[in-house]
Amino acid sequence: MERLFTLAYPELEREDAERWAAFRAAHSPAARFDVAPHFTLAFGCAEVPRADYEAHVARVAASTPPVSFVCRYAMLGADDEDDRAYVFLVPDEGFAAVSRLHDELYTGPLAPHLRLDLPYVPHITIGVLSDRQHAKDLCDQLNAIGVCAPGALRSLQVATPREGRLLGVSTHALAG
Repeated sequence: MERLFTLAYPELEREDAERWAAFRAAHSPAARFDVAPHFTLAFGCAEVPRADYEAHVARVAASTPPVSFVCRYAMLGADDEDDRAYVFLVPDEGFAAVSRLHDELYTGPLAPHLRLDLPYVPHITIGVLSDRQHAKDLCDQLNAIGVCAPGALRSLQVATPREGRLLGVSTHALAG
């Protein structure tokens, strides 16, 4: 079965989208997938058939209203896979709504695939670096000047990795 993800691409003001895209281009030489800034809401699952996965995402989207958010914090992220470090934009407004959307996606057929060893922190990745100290310094610089990235989530996209890219396979409007 193919590995499926659920993403939400934020609607941002044009100036904000351009600023974060430029930052991302300058600070993501190690990025795994060529994908626009997004919130990952469900992480690579290959154990659920695509039709079941998409039907579940469609049900969740149909019962969830659009989510407004404001990211005001740049946070250092890291994982245990390797030495990569991440620069995350984390919402303070909308944090709970995005987290609840993630939680709702991990019901039904995705429930057995929720990782309980890692807490979910809603974020938009704007930097992927091989130097964790440099990533921390970038977060500190952004927080010192002030981060403010308001936006909205209006749909969910099911995507799958192909040839080094994350390709969308279906989109589901938030309509609840």
